[in-house]
Amino acid sequence: MIGKLSILFLIGQLVITTAIAKPSIEQIIEAFKKSYEAEKEGNYSQAIKYLQEVYDENSYPINLRLGWLSYMLGQFQQSIAYYNKAISLMPYSIEAKFGIIYPLYALGRIDEVIKQYKEILKIDPNNYRALYYLGSIYFNQGKYLEAYDLFKKLVNLYPFDYDAVIMLAWTSYYLKKYKEAKALFETALMNNPYSESAKQGLELLKQ
Repeated sequence: MIGKLSILFLIGQLVITTAIAKPSIEQIIEAFKKSYEAEKEGNYSQAIKYLQEVYDENSYPINLRLGWLSYMLGQFQQSIAYYNKAISLMPYSIEAKFGIIYPLYALGRIDEVIKQYKEILKIDPNNYRALYYLGSIYFNQGKYLEAYDLFKKLVNLYPFDYDAVIMLAWTSYYLKKYKEAKALFETALMNNPYSESAKQGLELLKQ
């Protein structure tokens, strides 16, 4: 039998070994450096391996980057797990929420994508990307009233932004707000005189 002193000694040795084995900040930074270099070469597996060697489940940067690299490797479920870990560590992180959208979208989990955009807008109500892409999802789903509110807000924030204006123009058109749609298509042409989308919209309004 192993005596109590022997057990305590073994536990003490385990603690010391664990403490010694914990990567230093220099090793972690070096692992990130090697990971970036491997990514540039398109070697995502190796880029992941470098970070796994210094992995700390409580590290937001490591989980965030592993989420991205796993997505690039096509490991969508693993990517979601890493991003969820990053979000749990930093609940107000917008970048992690944008990150997790990539694998969710790749898996066709649109309802969860919508949920993430809404979470972002709770934190940052005027976030351009969230307003635009959530509006685009609703537009493509034929939910024009929901899309209209988002694009309207976006155009109020960025009155001469082509992408925002043209989307609000088409949304207005489908909602039969023809006068507003015409003005918006014309504004879009001021920004981009070669816009076929804006020209098409104006032609339809003449019919």
